[in-house]
Amino acid sequence: MVKTPINNVSPASSAVVQVGRGRKLMRKLMAQRTLQIMVLLGVAWMIIFNYIPMYGIIIAFKDYVITQSITEAPWAGLEHFKAFFEDDELGNVIRNTLGISLIKLFIGFPLPVLFALFLNEIRSIRFKKAVQTISYLPHFLSWVILGGIMATWLADVGIVNDVLKGLHLIDQPITYLAEPKYFWSIVIASDIWKELGWSAIIYLAAIASVSPDLYEAATIDGAGRLQKMWYVTLPSIKGTIAILFVLAVSGVLNSNFDQILVLRNQLNDSASNVIDIYVYQMGIQQGRYSYSTAIGLIKSIIALILLLLANGVSKKLTKTSLF
Repeated sequence: MVKTPINNVSPASSAVVQVGRGRKLMRKLMAQRTLQIMVLLGVAWMIIFNYIPMYGIIIAFKDYVITQSITEAPWAGLEHFKAFFEDDELGNVIRNTLGISLIKLFIGFPLPVLFALFLNEIRSIRFKKAVQTISYLPHFLSWVILGGIMATWLADVGIVNDVLKGLHLIDQPITYLAEPKYFWSIVIASDIWKELGWSAIIYLAAIASVSPDLYEAATIDGAGRLQKMWYVTLPSIKGTIAILFVLAVSGVLNSNFDQILVLRNQLNDSASNVIDIYVYQMGIQQGRYSYSTAIGLIKSIIALILLLLANGVSKKLTKTSLF
């Protein structure tokens, strides 16, 4: 006995269903047309400024000069990649890049989390808003302005030397930006000062979504404020922390070009020459476009590998990942 499938649908019925779904989708898109236009503008921006310029990557495999088009430039294969790995400056550039970025990651990443946790515990709304405003303010100032402020503060006659001499911690003023040994500390401290409050916004938003019932249950169980932070707040926002940590790891080769360009000089060059600065020097100042493009491509490949590794580790440990 041959059984006839119950769910056997004719082609005509299937076409009707597809048309109905299409009409439903169009009605939904029309109802959301304002939001869809906003999304399309973002997509168009990404295509124009992120995807179309990727064609220029081909320069890394050619001997390109500005007087020629990309198609006219002769092929060079992997010559520029080989030249970078054989460059005498490679060791210093990698050391400075990883040194600054890893210290920023291990010190600068947890601080906004802690700041958000303690800021959330402030009961006075007026005082809380004042602290938030003061901590956010540096983010809205460019590094050109903040760099000038830092240079003034750290000068021989700046406020830092005046305070240290007043406390009898030093006898002679120190020109901090002229000493390579101080450069990493200056970069890391100023970056934390600028971005601490702004980086905490995401964590504060995540904390605001935590159910009050969890805090009430913890209070009934006799938990104190620190215990609530450790056993309720942190586990509730661990997904947000994991995602931002994955993104931070993928950007470990980015050393904040604007900041270092403003603070560096010839005297601290041995500590301030990072990959982004090196690419700028080779590409813009010396006109070695193919060479600098090859370095940028290497950096992008390493960033992709770090992103995949960090995402995999986060998925396994926290069950949270980007994809």
